[in-house]
Amino acid sequence: MDINQYKDVYVFAEQRNGNVQSVVFELVSKSRELADTLGQNVVAVLLGYNIESKSAELIGYGADKVLYVNDKDLEHYTTEPYTQAITAIIESYKPSIMMLGATTIGRDLGPRLSARNTTGLTADCTKLEISDDNHLMMTRPAFGGNLMATIVCKEHRPQMSTVRPGVMPLSVCDMTRQGEVEVVEIEFDRSKFTVQILETVVEAKQGLDITEAKILVSGGRGVGNPDGLKALRDLAEVLNAQVSASRAITDLGVLPHDKQVGQTGKTVRPDLYIASGISGAIQHLAGMEESDFIIAINKDKMAPIFSVADLGIVGDATAIMKRLAERLKVEMR
Repeated sequence: MDINQYKDVYVFAEQRNGNVQSVVFELVSKSRELADTLGQNVVAVLLGYNIESKSAELIGYGADKVLYVNDKDLEHYTTEPYTQAITAIIESYKPSIMMLGATTIGRDLGPRLSARNTTGLTADCTKLEISDDNHLMMTRPAFGGNLMATIVCKEHRPQMSTVRPGVMPLSVCDMTRQGEVEVVEIEFDRSKFTVQILETVVEAKQGLDITEAKILVSGGRGVGNPDGLKALRDLAEVLNAQVSASRAITDLGVLPHDKQVGQTGKTVRPDLYIASGISGAIQHLAGMEESDFIIAINKDKMAPIFSVADLGIVGDATAIMKRLAERLKVEMR
């Protein structure tokens, strides 16, 4: 493979029901930084049906160009049509880097693109940088999160990675920014479209997605009892925050998996993260250590969570949350 034929940083612009997902704007923001280092362009790949207007926001966040594929079969995600469309784009346009969100869609689509284009895929990246010889350095947790591995794909293109929502900082959207929108026609092999969506059932979720919350009150094993969980929810209510948890709590079935923070849950970056009764295993730290301000409450003064905390309180987590909620109610009257 002549890797010199490949250039530019491409981002899969995942959309659901016509709405571009927030992780896409994070990826475009990061791609802008990587592309500027390489002296190349950022290209967003938007697949859907009658959603060309969504291109403006992608350009606003940093894309120089949007490749738009308009087809009824792309209105909702199914594996084969999306794989065929992006594979055709990769073969024709030859991107140097291809990035996807590590969502349920990205995790389904990424491996298929990797296989059909005979290249590697680094999943769940937490850091992306350009090396001195212009290769993409993709860093992700390895060996159960006990160390960080930096992976380089030197001999194949595109260099592909998936990135979790909430990991990359979001730039400011400039809607006056100019860019190009190119409509791409794809010759599909529809004989391979063997899956159809007959019905979409949307589960009603309570509260804001934790990846979008400004304040999170997160509980661990130390508050894994009815009294502790009530104190957790009461404090979150006073702060107008969302409740989240470590894996120890979600494994008990007390809180749903979509509230889990960590390597096997979600990566969050709130303005304030209160870790109550969480020891701070490296798998949990990987999902929240980029929070702007971290308050840790734990009775074990040697707990690893204190290593990333801006403010640490040693004591019984449930008792401290109760007192904190009572004091805040008085102060906020």
